[in-house]
Amino acid sequence: MTVQIIEVAGNRMAVLPEDEYRQLLDAVEDRGDRDAAVEAERRRLAGEEYIPVSVMDRLLAGESPVKVWRQYRGLTQGELASRIGVTNMSVSNLERGSRGAKMQVWRALSEALDVPLEDILPEDRP
Repeated sequence: MTVQIIEVAGNRMAVLPEDEYRQLLDAVEDRGDRDAAVEAERRRLAGEEYIPVSVMDRLLAGESPVKVWRQYRGLTQGELASRIGVTNMSVSNLERGSRGAKMQVWRALSEALDVPLEDILPEDRP
């Protein structure tokens, strides 16, 4: 590596050819990518769930979180309804957003779908 040390306004600076500078940037970025991969693997081994991009895309597109998570978990409306003690129609209504539910139902949904309550609770719900 070709480095020249110069002084500008009382500050010592290292000057190197642009291609060497870009190689250093690439090396730093590669190191950051390796560190991020190690951290992701640590979190996976600790039990953190990875959510497929297809699920995230559906949620970001505004689909019903209850429906998206139910389908991702491989449950039918009837299976989910049975788990939380409501009717199939209640689950259907919640997925369509056409009917509210008591907080205890939202908590049961959260537990049955294994997602944080805030990930399925409608934004207009207090």
